[in-house]
Amino acid sequence: MPNDTKYTKILDALQTLLEAKDIRNISVSEIARAADMGKGSLYYYFPSKEAILEALVERDYAQPLHTAKNLASRTDIPPFTRMAMIFQACRNSSAQFRARRNAPASASAPEQAFIHQKYLTYLIMELKPVLTDIIRQGIDTGEIHFDRPAALAEIVLVVLAVKLDNALVPSTPEETEDTILGLISLLEKGTENPAGSLNFLRAI
Repeated sequence: MPNDTKYTKILDALQTLLEAKDIRNISVSEIARAADMGKGSLYYYFPSKEAILEALVERDYAQPLHTAKNLASRTDIPPFTRMAMIFQACRNSSAQFRARRNAPASASAPEQAFIHQKYLTYLIMELKPVLTDIIRQGIDTGEIHFDRPAALAEIVLVVLAVKLDNALVPSTPEETEDTILGLISLLEKGTENPAGSLNFLRAI
């Protein structure tokens, strides 16, 4: 059975190395040394550097995804309120990630974009079925009027994840606010909710 302590040490090692070096310039041997183990031992847990990075991404978003999955079953909370709560949790996690990557010796812009793409792809793919379920619940109760719940979930996720992350498409606070307001307006019209009824989503 895998040793959880060693597994965690490998992820911690890569996370520390990423604060000073490009992912492209980090070798599996270097990760193993930083984790204080042999290269062969590392391969017992991960088949490649890419797999370690993916596991690190998964760990960083474990808490917001746990929050999201719990909220999927909370039918006592309105669907759009649950969506806002999920995105607030994800925004907090993304902010922590950006803080780590903003160290003076941090990686180059292209490498940061590559890492962010990994995070955003994981976030969108993992949250899409959860949000689809929440939207479908809203449709069943008559709170949301829309016939493509999966498509709506993906649209909301892509727009919010990219804008709130503010790395792939850097924006001023005013530009981000304008995009969020535009999305809220589209959601209100597309789901047949009264204008202004979803303004609380601006809190995310």
